[in-house]
Amino acid sequence: MRVLVLGGDGYLGWPTALHLSDSGHETAVLDNFARRGYDRELGVQSLVPIQDLDLRIAAWEEVSGRRIPSYVGDLLDADFVYTVLREFEPDAIVHFAEQRAAPYSMIDREHAVYTQHNNVVGTLNLMYAMAEINPDIHLVKLGTMGEYGTPNIDIEEGWLEVEHNGRKDRMLYPKKPGSFYHLSKVHDSHNLEFGCRVWGLRVTDLNQGVVYGQQTDQTVRDARLATRFDYDAVFGTVLNRFVIQAVLGEPLTVYGTGHQIRGFLDIRDTVECIRLAVENPADAGEFRVFNQMTESYSVAELAQHVADCFPGPVQVEQLDNPRVEQAEHYYNVKHTGLVGLGLQPHLLSDTLIDSMFDIVAANKDRVDHAALLPTVKWRGHLKS
Repeated sequence: MRVLVLGGDGYLGWPTALHLSDSGHETAVLDNFARRGYDRELGVQSLVPIQDLDLRIAAWEEVSGRRIPSYVGDLLDADFVYTVLREFEPDAIVHFAEQRAAPYSMIDREHAVYTQHNNVVGTLNLMYAMAEINPDIHLVKLGTMGEYGTPNIDIEEGWLEVEHNGRKDRMLYPKKPGSFYHLSKVHDSHNLEFGCRVWGLRVTDLNQGVVYGQQTDQTVRDARLATRFDYDAVFGTVLNRFVIQAVLGEPLTVYGTGHQIRGFLDIRDTVECIRLAVENPADAGEFRVFNQMTESYSVAELAQHVADCFPGPVQVEQLDNPRVEQAEHYYNVKHTGLVGLGLQPHLLSDTLIDSMFDIVAANKDRVDHAALLPTVKWRGHLKS
């Protein structure tokens, strides 16, 4: 199968491309290197050094014998998108090419507008290119569990059966996102479902939980294949921050009560979920949704898990929550679709013990301590 990975230079896009290539698929990557630009803007860097895309591709061909073509350009350039699809002729497209950080989207008006414009318009250009060139292409679109928010009912996989005034219907699950980034993903989902309904597109929307880990079976084969390890308060994930703070002997900084619950999954499960979705495509006209997560933890539970696994003393410290979110809430997510396709999940405790503490210890001299603390507040940019 010919698979084009959009955002193929990023944290998940790069290891996904390697995993698909290693599974025998003819894989290409596309990127505009915006993610590297965000690092320059914010004055931060990946904890683990990462090579440029050309060197990564050459290293993969050296160790695997498989070539990954690359396309450099922007989804906002519609002509470029059409050219790439005509040239590469993909059977499937994996779409990671969006600004993916909630705090970045909440910095100020400019960052909110950029996030929505970049994400929504880029995906619209891609939809039109698929519909006009080859509507049989299967799009695997990376969404987020954050689209749902924290409703007081069970979270189904994308769709909800509703009875109202004696009548029944099946509709997209109601969304209650918590940032302008998450809102952009909701707009994507609505646009893509419309494209399936009116143009007969094939789409799998993967509502992904918080991903942790930095190594896959492919990236460990050569240091030049390493993917990012983000830890700063804008692009880093909470688990990465906790692991670094534990290794450095600093308190684990829990926002608010720590009772906020989220879904999590290992990076190895992420790339495998995408392979399973690619190899088992949605039907023509189907907008298929999988909730891509394997375990749920509250932030406080996550901090305690890190403390229990770390071979040394760990303190936990509560900070005022910079976000606007429910401190106490119900959270029960259905996530059976990918398991039904064959996913065999890794557990968080195994990943912490197997790799994450060691990765941080080996690179702790690269940590910017100030970057660990939150600087973006959900209400902080508003003018009174």
